[in-house]
Formats: sequence, structure tokens, C-alpha cells
Amino acid sequence: MSPYSAPTAARPPLRVALAGIGVVGGGVVKLLEANRDLIARRAGRPIEIVALSARDRHKDRGVDLSPYRWEDDMDALVAADDVDVVVEMIGGADGPALTLARHTLGAGKALVTANKAMIAHHGLDLARLAEEKDTPLKYEAAVAGGIPVIKAIREGASANEIARVYGILNGTCNYILTQMERNGASFADALSAAQAEGYAEADPTFDVDGIDAAHKLSILAALCFGTKLDIGAVTADGIRGLIAADIREAEALGHRVRLIGMAERDGSGLYQHVQPCLVPADHPLAYVPGALNAVVAEGNFVGRLFFEGAGAGAGPTASAIVADIIDIARDEYGPAFAMPVDALDAAPVADAGARIGKHYVRLIVEDRIGVLAEIATAMRDAGVSIESLIQRGSEDGSGVVIVLVTHEGPASAIHAALAFLGASDHVVGAPMHMPILAL
Repeated sequence: MSPYSAPTAARPPLRVALAGIGVVGGGVVKLLEANRDLIARRAGRPIEIVALSARDRHKDRGVDLSPYRWEDDMDALVAADDVDVVVEMIGGADGPALTLARHTLGAGKALVTANKAMIAHHGLDLARLAEEKDTPLKYEAAVAGGIPVIKAIREGASANEIARVYGILNGTCNYILTQMERNGASFADALSAAQAEGYAEADPTFDVDGIDAAHKLSILAALCFGTKLDIGAVTADGIRGLIAADIREAEALGHRVRLIGMAERDGSGLYQHVQPCLVPADHPLAYVPGALNAVVAEGNFVGRLFFEGAGAGAGPTASAIVADIIDIARDEYGPAFAMPVDALDAAPVADAGARIGKHYVRLIVEDRIGVLAEIATAMRDAGVSIESLIQRGSEDGSGVVIVLVTHEGPASAIHAALAFLGASDHVVGAPMHMPILAL
């Protein structure tokens, strides 16, 4: 029977098991219950939760779980005859999450996951297993939460050669930078505010050091460029070194500071880097506030695509998970990374030092004669051309803030100059360096 004419009642329900019932898991239950009829009409069949599993059966999750069968052993979800799809929301690159994923796909059952770390580290192996078993592996919620960027790139832009993909991939960092921008807060105070609002964990390392964004960037790069996932090739610099003066000076220069994940492929290889950048005020990314995420993909025929929305939280993440489940209910799935694993390239790592661009450099130095000459000499010897220089006293009287904007040049020259200056007795603390994003 044609899928266009089949009534919902003509197809059996798609039976779903949820593993890991935290904030997101509770959101999935609420969404499937609240929009049950609408989802069934769009999926062409009912979608039913049949079983749950998590570490603590008795935890209050703000939703009634009593209608559903509880399994203390997650492997029971895979073994159950009445489960078609397992949704993994446990988290972690390895351990129970990876074991469950392998067992689910190995049993020929569909897997939906929000686990960006697991996909970044083990996505190729899982995708190959899904191909062998001809079963879906779906992970829309692993990148940018509720923004349907995976589907858009894998399907909507599939005819395009993507030149580069970049964006704001971590809402915690964006919230911190927004607080620093709007309130003049220090990094420490802005981080405390993010923790108080629930945007940052007690240990924020994965977020503020760029690791979370690196996981997402590696997934986007594989999709956009048809390359094998290589999380080890993604370099990450976080936002810990930023001070309030960086935010102010960026604004004075007509820019805003954002943590940007950037992937670009050229003749030398694949460049993948997460780092704070100066974003021109007239670029759409400069106006992405708070905990939102945004992704830009540039195709050779479609042009610039811009996606913005909530990158985390129960509602947005549940929305992405359920969208994947609906695709499975419709029998709409293909290779996890837009092409079979054997068709993916193993791209060489591009030389990041060879990238040409303008740069922002900030140093705090002792207020003494000869320091500016030392800076100018270091830049000259490294082959860095200075476009402008700003000198201001530091707020706490600990030194003088020097801000440089360079002409276009290779990143390696900046790194060489800063390596020399970082060892100087006259430089207080570590220098801050940020590329200036080109439009």
C-alpha cells in the first residue's frame, strides 16, 4: 500500500524504549504524551513508549512513569521482543552508553541518541554496524539541541559542496560571553551566574574549555565534507583566558567575542578548530544571545545557510529526539553520515599555522620604558604586521593593557611572536590571541 494513502491505524505502533531518564528523558516522555495524536498523524503510525531504564527508579522526574514497564537492566530493553527503537540518553563517550548502543544496533534495532561524545569518538564504528544490520542510527539531538541542523545538512543541502561550516556550538559559553558583554562581568562572575541559572555544571570543564563544542564540530565536519570522524584532529581553546577588557576592546573595534567552532576543507586538508574569535558586528553570529546556538553552512549553490535556536534543555533536545523517532516510524533513514562509511574520506589534517587572517592580540605588561619596543620587535621578527595598537591602564592597577590588531598574515607568525612575549619578564600572565572572523 502506498505510504501516502495508508491510514494511521493500518500500521502497527512503533514501540520505543528509553534508557536514561534525566531531564531530557522526562522531556521525551512529556512530548510523546502531549502531542501523541499529532505525532501519530505525522508519523503515519502511533508511537508508544513500552519500557524505561535508569539508575534510580524512584527519582522524581516531574512526570508520571507508572504506565511504563521498568527494566533495571538496560540490556533487557534490547532483548525485549516488544521494543523496536532504543533511545540512549545516558551520556558519556564510553561505558554503559556505548555498550547499549552496540548491543542495540547489533540486535538489528534502531538507535536514537543525544550523545555527542559517543558519536564523536565511536560514530564510525556505530554507523558501520548500523549499515551491516540495515537499521537506523539517528543523532539529531547530539548537535545544537533543537536546531534541525543534522537533517538540513544531510538532506536539505545534500546536493551542495560545502565550503565551510562554523558557529556557536556551546550555549554555556555563549551565555557567559553575553553576561560579560551586557554587564561588564568578569569571566568568574559570569560563570557563577551561568551555574546559578543551570546553564553550567558544577565542573564546567567540558563547556568552557571547548571540548563539548569540539565533539559537535567533528560531527558537522564529517557530514559536510564526507570525511571520517577524527575527534583527535579537532583542536580546542576555550574562554577561560578572557577578561572584561577583551569584550570592551572587541566592541570598540566593531566586533563581539564568540566561541566559534570552525571546520573548513581545502587542498591541504581539513581544518577543525574551536576558539574564541572576534565576530564582526554585522555578522549574524554577533547577534546570537544567551544560551542559544547557531550554525552557518556555506554551500556552493545554496549559499549561506544560517540556523539558530536552543542548543540544550529538555524541550529542544526532546524535540530533536522525537523527530528522529518519527523518521524511523516513516522508514526514512539512510547512512548516518550521509554516505556509507566506506565512501568517507580520511582527510589529512590541515596546517593551522598556514591559515591567513587578521588577529586580535591582548597583553598585560608592566608599566615601564621599553616594553612597547619589545612587543614591536617580537612582532617584526616573527613577520607580523601591526594594523593598530591600543594602550590602556588595567582596572586593578596590575599593569598596562596592550591590544593589537594585525594585518592579514599566517597564524604561525602570531604564535611565534606570542611564544617569545609569553616568556618575557615584562608580560603579566598569558597573552590572549583571537582570530578575527572574515565575512
